Amino acid sequence: MDERTENLWAPAEPTVYQEPPPAVAAARESLASSGIHLMPAATLRAHFGTGEEEWARFAMHWEDLSQDRYAAERGTCRLRRYGRFSLTPTTGEMAQLPDTPFVQPDRSNPLYVDVDRHFDPLTDAFAADPLLRSVVTLLGQVAGALDSAACWIAKVHPFRVVSRAGGEGQPTPEGRHRDGVTLVSSLLVGRNNAIGGRSTVFAPDGPELLSATMTEPASLLLSDDRHTLHGVSPIRPLDPSRPAHRDVLVTTLTPA
Repeated sequence: MDERTENLWAPAEPTVYQEPPPAVAAARESLASSGIHLMPAATLRAHFGTGEEEWARFAMHWEDLSQDRYAAERGTCRLRRYGRFSLTPTTGEMAQLPDTPFVQPDRSNPLYVDVDRHFDPLTDAFAADPLLRSVVTLLGQVAGALDSAACWIAKVHPFRVVSRAGGEGQPTPEGRHRDGVTLVSSLLVGRNNAIGGRSTVFAPDGPELLSATMTEPASLLLSDDRHTLHGVSPIRPLDPSRPAHRDVLVTTLTPA
């Protein structure tokens, strides 16, 4: 197992209050009013001030994921890792937490309620990537529209769902569900030879609130997990002679 560091990033210097950047303000307003927000890739890239080189480096972490044996037992080829961080939004302090099994609470994911699932931890390189810090920090800023937590627990899940000729890859084999958290996010990292993979957020009583197929890397879907359900349609190969995959970073936030 990779060695861990207690604190990957030092806290930022405290600053006086200032208006949030436009990307953060728009996400907060949308989450507060409707419980959902789809941030275009161009908006997220501009907010981070990153270019193609940074995103290409970030996407390489998806080449170093491990088999999800729990999904395999249900016929889904999915690769993943898992890690946890604490985030103090007022200071920007972000610390990696010890590795633990992943457990989803009651009344959330119907396939794995109260099941301890053991996944390989994030690699040191992934945990220390500046883009990961940027993503988690942004989520802490927008989650303030839902809860004024003094500290957030961020659970980080890089996923790759694979589909081969004659089959389909299931990003959410459990169907529409909750994660049992406050904020749930899905960041598209890449797609290859894939059709499908449409993300949908539902009201608790069933109607669709938003449905979109994210095709451009850095597209970010946010939803208030306390008051919505979500799911993703299967992917299939566009060219059946080659496998397809869809890479996302799912990050959830709950108050510490």
